[in-house]
Amino acid sequence: MAIPISLTPPLPTVAVLAFDGMGPFELGCVVEIFGLPRPELGVPWYDLRVCAETTRPLRAVGGFTLQAEHGLDVLAEAGTVIVPGVPDVRGPESPGLVAALRRAHDRGARVVSICSGAFALAAAGLLDGREATTHWKYTDLLQRRFPAVRVNASVLYVDAGDVLTSAGSAAGLDLLLHLVRADHGPGVANAVARRLVVAPHREGGQAQFIEAPVRPVEDDDAVARAMEWALADLARPITVADLARVAHMSERSFLRHFRRRTGTTPLRWVISQRVAASLPMLEATAAPVEEIGAAVGFDSPVTFRQHFARTMRTSPSAYRRAFTTTGASAVTSPDAGRARQRR
Repeated sequence: MAIPISLTPPLPTVAVLAFDGMGPFELGCVVEIFGLPRPELGVPWYDLRVCAETTRPLRAVGGFTLQAEHGLDVLAEAGTVIVPGVPDVRGPESPGLVAALRRAHDRGARVVSICSGAFALAAAGLLDGREATTHWKYTDLLQRRFPAVRVNASVLYVDAGDVLTSAGSAAGLDLLLHLVRADHGPGVANAVARRLVVAPHREGGQAQFIEAPVRPVEDDDAVARAMEWALADLARPITVADLARVAHMSERSFLRHFRRRTGTTPLRWVISQRVAASLPMLEATAAPVEEIGAAVGFDSPVTFRQHFARTMRTSPSAYRRAFTTTGASAVTSPDAGRARQRR
């Protein structure tokens, strides 16, 4: 009797580390994004494994316990490995965890940290010579403990292809959605973000810590009004003077309030919005790259390609080819190719 052979490819595996004394938020973010089945999206979702060094119950901040079903051997074999934090940013990392991370990376896995998880990746040597980030209150310590790491204290996350790091807590959501975007494209990532009721895409280079978090409501409304005006027609010329006029502010005041609200400059924000607006057209139409660049407001094909490459770490043509050949978005770093070949 013939044995039926399933032609369904295995789901990409994601392993997340659990440890004693962990905060539940970062782990919950990983479970929410990768652990919930999403058949309505029409794409193969992920096979999430929660892993730990022990099978005994683990204490979580808040007075409850959890128990992981899998050990570090499973973590080392996963296609994507996520470390959502470490028990002690000043103490040595577990030799077992360090060995598992090195084994996963050597196999070609995508290794990801959230918040203080960067200390584990650094201890494993995965961040040597690389740019990386962590929560702003730990960046100085990370640099002192691991001087070979190029610590960037100002960004939400850093995508180095096979190794990705993010700042604290909510920035982890931005990075996790970035992973979904890289795997399945912006349409799927936006759908997941809508279910989470969070912003669908925040540029990784956006500031993670913005001074003066309490702002006058009227200033927020004015900046939001200018942003909405810009988004209504990105193809037109948009200057700081135009935005300030819509906000009924002087240019100097508008620049100050805009940076305080967003952590970036108006022109950089406009560029990122134009690049984001070009993605659906590259994915779903056959329009020439030159026409798409003009349709979203870039004044020349050269300018479009330059800003696209700076934001997406690939070219518009390569991004489009990735969708026509695999249905997933282009890699975000020149050395990221092997990291995308996940199980």
